[in-house]
Amino acid sequence: MKTRHIFRGLLMALAGLALAALPARAEEISIFAAASMKDTINELSDAFAAQNPGVTFQKNYGASGALAKQIENGAPADIFISASTEWMDYLKEKNLIDVAGIAVLAYNELVFVGKPEVKASGMADLADLERIAIGSPMSVPAGQYAMEALKKTGLDKKLENRLVMARDVRECLMYAERAEVAGAFVYMTDARQLCKNTRVLFTVAQELYSRVTYPMAPTVTGSRKAQAAAFLQYLQSPEAQKKLAGYGFIGK
Repeated sequence: MKTRHIFRGLLMALAGLALAALPARAEEISIFAAASMKDTINELSDAFAAQNPGVTFQKNYGASGALAKQIENGAPADIFISASTEWMDYLKEKNLIDVAGIAVLAYNELVFVGKPEVKASGMADLADLERIAIGSPMSVPAGQYAMEALKKTGLDKKLENRLVMARDVRECLMYAERAEVAGAFVYMTDARQLCKNTRVLFTVAQELYSRVTYPMAPTVTGSRKAQAAAFLQYLQSPEAQKKLAGYGFIGK
């Protein structure tokens, strides 16, 4: 009997050593982020994963409104990064966001891009253009900011039949790059990273639209993941903020 107890003790000890030798349990983090954050979040998540072996990311990019609706409908998201406070507030009202974890990641600017030969140096010149790409204001924050500027300058009615609606800000830029429109409203960061056939024709005056703000937060389910919280902290670190600035985002 005594031999049996000793043998059992040895087996338990060996099992304990085997478990201790195993790597920490991997954790997958699902990020739903505004399309304008795609390149930046890709780089930042890669940097975080390199520092935290075992952590992997699933990323979903698109219009902030479309992403918010997906989360509302049950899509598995741990972190939400919006291009406006409106859609963060929307999910907060639905009790799908961990309110204590909401923080501002960065800011951006709205610009108008087009071919170098397009004659547009300010909002007033848009009245002479035939087709202008804009993110659908129903779900795309860049489109909402652009509509604010158009309304404040009294151009919304003049241009309503000339506006080409896009699914997100990247699609707006694509239309301009392909010369399918005379120009497009996009973020400064997209123009800096992706403009090849177009250039920034003018920066929209800040007093014409609400400040482009990127709030981020864990979802209710994401708040239970230690590595999701760690990644959100990393995004606020000097290292991450430096990378954001490199892409043209404005720091907090």
